[in-house]
Amino acid sequence: MDATREDPMLTALESVAPGTPLRQALEYIIAARTGALIVIGDEEGADAISNGGFEIGAEFTPQRLFELSKMDGAILLDAEVTRIRRANAHLMPDPSLPTSETGMRHRTAERVSRQTDALVISVSQRREVVSLYRGGTRLILEDIDVVLAKANQALQTLQRYRNRLDEVSAHLTALECEDLVTFGAVAVVVQRSEMLRRVAREVNRHVTELGTEGRLVQLQADELTAGAEDDYLMLIRDYLPDSTPRKAAAALSRIGALEPDQLLDVSAIGVAMGYAAKTDLEEQRVVSRGYRQLRRIPLLPGTVINRLVERFGTLAGLLDADVADLDDVDGVGARRARAISDGLRRIRERAQL
Repeated sequence: MDATREDPMLTALESVAPGTPLRQALEYIIAARTGALIVIGDEEGADAISNGGFEIGAEFTPQRLFELSKMDGAILLDAEVTRIRRANAHLMPDPSLPTSETGMRHRTAERVSRQTDALVISVSQRREVVSLYRGGTRLILEDIDVVLAKANQALQTLQRYRNRLDEVSAHLTALECEDLVTFGAVAVVVQRSEMLRRVAREVNRHVTELGTEGRLVQLQADELTAGAEDDYLMLIRDYLPDSTPRKAAAALSRIGALEPDQLLDVSAIGVAMGYAAKTDLEEQRVVSRGYRQLRRIPLLPGTVINRLVERFGTLAGLLDADVADLDDVDGVGARRARAISDGLRRIRERAQL
């Protein structure tokens, strides 16, 4: 469940993650207690508010950045962190820009990040703190052990959420097989799917910050979220008034934008999915189209799933179809028809246990 690119600071975290040359340079600077002000990217914007210093134009290496940081001014790098453009530059951002910082280096860093599209890194000389600024937003780099502890805690939460999601999904499947689904039962699975998605995003952020130290965390997160994103999309397509992929993606975005307290409100979920707001929505009877269950049948292409839903309309219609009926659908064939029939039968049997 990869939603990591929604956070504008993730690229910044990637560039300073453990194992990267820039992180190595920052560690040299911290160890020497020299402090630094580094501006990365937006060359035109950065040059417009800086003067003085030295034109370098040298290839970036951690050792070179460390040595240049011993001078008082800022160091300007290209966006790819492959070239040191200037060193000992004097930055002059607009002094009217708001800042919550108190130290001169940090105030300058925040204002430069507001005035340009650059990533600005400020290394405190006395406190040994590395702060990242982008668009006026500040993020403090934490010690690897602290980040790893947070990642492990988030993994435990992810495990609990996945277990609960599996439980409510199984309950919904049982209701679907009996054609007894209410929107309230659907909303519970939507809630759990979205909560899992949000915790997975937090874990991915920790993985990004951990860099090469986060491989094991990433493997565990991938295992816990396997198939969840596709199931979530198919669930939305099952119960959306308009089940087209574009409408489903839009509904997912609206649900994702809900505040935590709104996510617990069945009516808010209903409105996000395109239902009319009403007091009895939770008890409203709804019918599954069958997307979610068909996706669980191995080696069944999406195009065939779409044709099956178009032909039979509902999960109940699919469950009642025999092999000959399934074989009549374009692209299915006799062998695949038997596999679909057997798969749906197994789903029904498990739901009755």
